[in-house]
Amino acid sequence: MQTLLRSATLTTTHLWFTVQASETMELDQHSGAALRGNFFHAIWQRFCTNQSAPTCAACPLHEVCPVSAIVAPLREDSTQGQDIPRPYIIIPPIEGPRRYQAEEQFSFGMTLFGNIVQLLPYIILSVPQLEANGLGHRLGEYQGRRGRFRVEQIEVTHPFTAERQTIYQAGKTRVNSQIISVQVAECLARAEKLDQQQITLQFVTPLRLIDRERLVKKAEFRPLFQRLLERYLALEQHYGNSEIFLGREEKIALLQQADGVLCSDDSTQWEELTSYSNRQKRSTPIGGLVGQATFTGMLTGLLGLLVVGELIHVGKNVVKGNGWYRIIS
Repeated sequence: MQTLLRSATLTTTHLWFTVQASETMELDQHSGAALRGNFFHAIWQRFCTNQSAPTCAACPLHEVCPVSAIVAPLREDSTQGQDIPRPYIIIPPIEGPRRYQAEEQFSFGMTLFGNIVQLLPYIILSVPQLEANGLGHRLGEYQGRRGRFRVEQIEVTHPFTAERQTIYQAGKTRVNSQIISVQVAECLARAEKLDQQQITLQFVTPLRLIDRERLVKKAEFRPLFQRLLERYLALEQHYGNSEIFLGREEKIALLQQADGVLCSDDSTQWEELTSYSNRQKRSTPIGGLVGQATFTGMLTGLLGLLVVGELIHVGKNVVKGNGWYRIIS
């Protein structure tokens, strides 16, 4: 695993938005789905030149379109079908359900993967549309529209060093010659400092895993590691080193090692949640495990990927903010 990660070129770029409510706003406990929808519509409304197309896949421009690259990436030669992993994830506010009054502030994040950071200007230029569309519940006092907010600041942050760059302030973009991004090598260096026999993970947002056609409803290490490995390889191949490869025997050996890592303390609980899809016109379940779990066993060679997982998240609905965990010991 370490050899594989040393050949990786996938980077993660971490944006942090500080916003201020312009009007009363109501957000759910997990507002990542709403933020993801807000970004999708803002970028689509601002930059799509063929809005009559029913989907990005049906549009002849999708191969050269920044909208498709950001919100609905497509690759005709993908071995897993036409859709590939989205090149970003949302980091939702973790304050729980809130009703924000005008002038109150809150924050959320967005992580970009690999070379998609080249399209960062499109995200920044979509801010006015993001603000105009509003966020959260539709409120009666605004005749059924969402409360609006103002983006006060966008920073690029480094999750390991706390380094920060301001790239946008209230209508004014700041150009930086070098944007801070995290390299996989930094994840490996962090992993070397961790206990090689025991690790505790805090699942900040719901972790929803499907393993062997079953929903995983208790903390288990091998399903977590397997889904994380698959997600990392897909992201690396599409947004990092396209030639990276993990052989069948090496994968089997890694999963056998992961199968020997046991959950020695499970303080997680299942949280039921649903998300409404405007495209599908129905609600879908997005609930999962939250809380802490401690895993014990031979972790040498596995920890590098677990550190990467802090940054890329794992499981279902990661683009909406799910599957975010922190290594706390």
